[in-house]
Amino acid sequence: MVFKDKIAVVTGGASGIGKAIVEKFISLGAKVAIIDVKDNPYFVGDMGQKEVLEKFASKVIHDFGNIDFLINNAPPQTHGIEDSSYEDFQNALAVGVVAPFYLTKLFNKYFSENASIINIASSRDRQSQPNTESYTAAKGGISALTHALAISLSGRVRVNSISPGWINTTQNEYSRVDHIQHPAGRIGTPNDIAEMVMFLCSDKAGFITGENICIDGGMTKRMIYHNDFGWSYNKK
Repeated sequence: MVFKDKIAVVTGGASGIGKAIVEKFISLGAKVAIIDVKDNPYFVGDMGQKEVLEKFASKVIHDFGNIDFLINNAPPQTHGIEDSSYEDFQNALAVGVVAPFYLTKLFNKYFSENASIINIASSRDRQSQPNTESYTAAKGGISALTHALAISLSGRVRVNSISPGWINTTQNEYSRVDHIQHPAGRIGTPNDIAEMVMFLCSDKAGFITGENICIDGGMTKRMIYHNDFGWSYNKK
């Protein structure tokens, strides 16, 4: 896969999965425009703000003129039923669902032929832990937004989403049990997601659109019952 002189927009590209995606695009010859609340070489701003998105989109269009790849990766904050305010929940949806939609709308006339949008969802779009409602709702929303946009943009832009599971975005060391509970035998890495992004943006994936691909080491396929295969339920 070679993306020489292609233009990639990556939200949340300053760290973690987003940074791995940025580095992979650059290694394949693409030019990358980043937006993140964290320091980065292109654009620093809060994606929960309409004016920030408009300013960022205007800069990208001015600097490059067209967009080949839009990677909606910026993560919403996690708040739950016990601690979330109205504003917390609203902001999570603004960053996680509204911003990807609005950037797509702002770039709509500037997508190149065979352009591709990749939305980074989460395996939490289909399973949950307690007190994670804002993040889970946003990730469920972007999964659904994916197939809606795929139909609206059909024939011009392919739109797919990726749902990562447990991805180690830090330098933390995890226990053997943390790894072997995954059917794949390990926790994921940001590069696992970046590689799929590259594939979905390439011509090799030219017949794939509207799809969600879960990359979680098989965890969402594992059935867990009390006292089954060494698992036990301990209520705290």
